[in-house]
Amino acid sequence: MKKRALITGIDGMDGSHLADFLLTKNYEVWGMRKKQSPKNRINTNHLTQKIHVVYGDLLDQESVNKCIIQSKPHEIYNLGSNHGAVRESWYEPESAGNINGLGVLRILEAIRHYDKKIKFYQASSSEMFGKTKENPSKETTAFCPRSPYGVAKLYGHWMTKNYRESYNMYACSGILFNHESERRGIEFVTRKISDGVARIKHGLVEYITLGNLEAKRDWGYAPDYVEAMWLMLQQEIPRDYVIATGESHSIRDFLDIAFDYIGITDWTHYIKQDPQFMRPAEVNVSRGDYSKAKTILGWSPKTDFKELVKIMVEYDIKLLGEK
Repeated sequence: MKKRALITGIDGMDGSHLADFLLTKNYEVWGMRKKQSPKNRINTNHLTQKIHVVYGDLLDQESVNKCIIQSKPHEIYNLGSNHGAVRESWYEPESAGNINGLGVLRILEAIRHYDKKIKFYQASSSEMFGKTKENPSKETTAFCPRSPYGVAKLYGHWMTKNYRESYNMYACSGILFNHESERRGIEFVTRKISDGVARIKHGLVEYITLGNLEAKRDWGYAPDYVEAMWLMLQQEIPRDYVIATGESHSIRDFLDIAFDYIGITDWTHYIKQDPQFMRPAEVNVSRGDYSKAKTILGWSPKTDFKELVKIMVEYDIKLLGEK
């Protein structure tokens, strides 16, 4: 019998990459989608005939229950999140808390009442570490979130741990550091850069407007990271894991590689900074220690930072060239 997996956030970057991966593992893949979600589902258009769709909303307990009853999953991957994630959480903090925090609770409650044998993966975030005093951060590092998004994710993270220990449920969290791909939404800085560089190459724009260029992040490639999610649910004992590359790079580093790909070494004339893109509270440096995942899961990142940037820029150049 095929394993069945239910993915919330199926149309997002991680959701679509995870669906691709699970299909290679011969899973029956179900995706949870809001009925009023946009019809332009570029990340999952290629999956239309390969996956099943259930309609539900992380804001509504009853609809979450129905999605689980209908799909009868062996595994649930909660990748649903508010649009725009960290930046947008400053403008809509209540929504961020409801989706990224209480949304997790609603799934855990549904599993507890429907079938406690279901394995649950929660997409936790390095944003929970925030202004940490330990760098690189690992599973035992103290949390100090610096955004409404990070605070909400921490609620979901602790609820996952609480239900695991209180109800003997197979529930674990992947504390993923920044990961990107060519499917990343245009509202995120990495895709904004790759798309902007492609537009500059095609002569469509003259500059890119960004915020803080000094922030450093631990960036990996999303297809590598969804494999780690799957590996977490294949273990005998549920545990939480940090998933990262162990390296950090600045926005400037990202710009260096992206512009170099189109033959521009001095990109300063192509970048403008705007205070509206600055966070009220910034995380200056973020880096993760994935040694636990390497030891127990046998997982390591396959794609380095330079290759990640090239993949994204090359994709956007080709995409714009086809329009």
